[in-house]
Amino acid sequence: MLRKFTLAALALLAAPAAAQMPTWSTQEEPAPAQPDAIVLSVPADTANEEYWFHQGNPLGPAWQVRNVTVPTLVAYPAQGENAGAAMIVAPGGGFLGLAIEREGWDVARFLSEHGITAFVLKYRMVPTPVDQPTFAAEMASMRAGGPGRFRPPSDTPPQSLEDGLAALRYVRQHAADYGVDPHRVGFMGFSAGGFLTRSVIEHGGDDAPDFAAPIYPNMAAMDVPANAPPMFVTIAADDFLLAPHQGFPLVDSYRAAGRPIEFHLLPSGGHGFGMGYPGTPTEGWAEVMLQWMRNSGVLEDRD
Repeated sequence: MLRKFTLAALALLAAPAAAQMPTWSTQEEPAPAQPDAIVLSVPADTANEEYWFHQGNPLGPAWQVRNVTVPTLVAYPAQGENAGAAMIVAPGGGFLGLAIEREGWDVARFLSEHGITAFVLKYRMVPTPVDQPTFAAEMASMRAGGPGRFRPPSDTPPQSLEDGLAALRYVRQHAADYGVDPHRVGFMGFSAGGFLTRSVIEHGGDDAPDFAAPIYPNMAAMDVPANAPPMFVTIAADDFLLAPHQGFPLVDSYRAAGRPIEFHLLPSGGHGFGMGYPGTPTEGWAEVMLQWMRNSGVLEDRD
């Protein structure tokens, strides 16, 4: 299966917004209070070296986190009329960090406001230097083709997949607590979170999501299970993740397997646009996803 990309391309996954944008300054901050965080597992002999910081992007500074050692979920219960569906949201960051605000909390709030119970997954990734200047210097070296003490992986790390599957099990086991149908539990992810979304589908079995939405994901071909869930995909035409491919192998894989997929190619937007930028082709893609969920029978039309 053609999944792998160059290290340089994968390293860019950890950059904010489009890959072509400059490196933004970062500011370390104390971790935000999350008293309602649901701990999925506590690995043995693991020191807490989480590094929380604000990183700039075109919409202003936003929270990011590196070195997650204890995976968690944060629930955003459905507001207003409960649609009875849940969505796990996996932020991206090249498996070196998580853009947890722009690709996690913001997304979950949007879903919650539309009657969908959302869960932001803070999953384990590749360990990186705790010291931010060292991390930044090594990232710069990798982008320039130089050596580094850590590398972004070419595919979903085992610990990330383990956390994604654990999140699906938790939501289904506690579905009644949130007014959710355990057979309407979806999984969506951005960039590296899109890699993870693909991986939980390929893993298959009882833990597979009931619907899925990888957003600007790995677009390489994938092994599509016979019962793969309906999929929604959106990506910009100028996203570097499309560069290695002729056509859209991910979409072709789903079609060849006879599984339902809806694909939206935006004319521009680069990589890492999150919920979209006002006045650009990326604006409004999430509303299109909601309509896909209605059309797929995941949501009842509430209008």
